[in-house]
Amino acid sequence: MLSGIKELHNILSPREELLLVNNANSRDTSLLTREKFDRMIASARVATFIEPSAAFLLAFEQNDDYDGAHFCWFQSRLDRFLYIDRIVVARGHRRLGLGHMLYVDLFERAARLGHSHVVCEVNQEPPNPASDRFHSAEGFAEVGRATVDGGAKTVRYLLRQIVDSRQIARRNDDRPFESSVVPAR
Repeated sequence: MLSGIKELHNILSPREELLLVNNANSRDTSLLTREKFDRMIASARVATFIEPSAAFLLAFEQNDDYDGAHFCWFQSRLDRFLYIDRIVVARGHRRLGLGHMLYVDLFERAARLGHSHVVCEVNQEPPNPASDRFHSAEGFAEVGRATVDGGAKTVRYLLRQIVDSRQIARRNDDRPFESSVVPAR
């Protein structure tokens, strides 16, 4: 059975499994070593996961110790923000609403921290249509593009405004978020 969202900062046991989940999805994120994954978790403002290693999210505030190129793109344009470096759902746990659960939690944290912007990037080339649909449904809009890796990759920079608490718990299609615990299938 899946459990609710938990903090990843002080928990060691699921990290190895979550690293495997990340690296199995490296086409859409990037490969990480155990050391880099641990450093990212330590410096992330938000590091959450859903047991049993079903999904995780890492997000950084504008002043966190992180130097990713996409993060720096936002840093040069916004004073305050939460940057989603990665959200990964394990293949066997997709289409259960876990990504949405992690984002609702993140949007609530962003509001409590006084942020009005949550940002990320999504691959345009190679295409990632599932992520495009997901982020559109979560209320993100494109604010820029960049070509990286010597032209091998193009990304779309996305931004979601956090306006008030009523916006946080609803998707764009106005369906309420119903549960913080999703049963396993």
